[in-house]
Amino acid sequence: MPPYDRIRRTLESGGVVLLDGAMGSELVRRGVRWRGNGLRTSPEEVQALHEEYLAAGADVIRTNTFQLNPRTVLNVFRSREHMRHIGAPDLETRAQDLTRKAVEVALAARERSGREAAIAGVLSPLEHCFRPDLSPPEKEAEAEHAEMAAILAGAGADLLVLESMNTIAEARAAARAASAMHLPIWASFVLGPEGDLLSREKLEDAVRAMESMGVDVVAVNCSPPVDVGAAVKRLRQATKRPIGAYAHVGKFDPPSWKFEFHPQFSATEEWPPEKYRDAAGAWRKAGAAAIGGCCGTGPDHVRALREGMR
Repeated sequence: MPPYDRIRRTLESGGVVLLDGAMGSELVRRGVRWRGNGLRTSPEEVQALHEEYLAAGADVIRTNTFQLNPRTVLNVFRSREHMRHIGAPDLETRAQDLTRKAVEVALAARERSGREAAIAGVLSPLEHCFRPDLSPPEKEAEAEHAEMAAILAGAGADLLVLESMNTIAEARAAARAASAMHLPIWASFVLGPEGDLLSREKLEDAVRAMESMGVDVVAVNCSPPVDVGAAVKRLRQATKRPIGAYAHVGKFDPPSWKFEFHPQFSATEEWPPEKYRDAAGAWRKAGAAAIGGCCGTGPDHVRALREGMR
């Protein structure tokens, strides 16, 4: 049975699909240098983390491709010509090559695990996920997402996830690009403190836009657990499609997530696996059918979620 068929059946029957947890923040916590998403220097560590999530019970593992696209490379140069003049010789294809590598590593992890989990190819905002004001024009975004969607699909992803989308326009662009791959599509939105998208667009409007694009699951992520819990209730009222939720824990300390600042603040202590499991249980009761973890969570959180689902 193709891996996603089991996921689809679970969703159609009213069951719960368990996602993995964070990749980037967990790799950094383990000492992996965050250069090329860890895929250039430590692909074996990336694979090992995928394997840990599978052992913890994840039904879906996401490729380590968050914010991996040619634009993020080009942005540090004045222009493409400037990049060609002073940049490393592989920069024009680095994002594409690492995206293929990310799928390859996930496939290897699944094979070693013996699990029939689905591999979700991650497409994220082309600019920083917390800066919706930087989102490119919709047509421009569609072309760039199309390139990365084709690589993810061609490398062997079972579905595509539009993750941490922060504007409706870019989510539409990414969904159009992904739909050409003829794979299932999920979409997840990052929230502002008021409970709508970071762009201040209404969450319900984002849901309707994704419904019109044929997205299988609409979710919220990359927001604190309390914010995610409130948003799940709005999602359930806005659509009859399956909905999902995965929160972040910790604090963002540019350029990465941090978890221990001083004795008075410890994200590890604030959201241990058992407390996160209890919060996710409330999301499930509110209607969430796909549950997992975002930045700051790890295999222990996913293991706790699996135990809670039992």
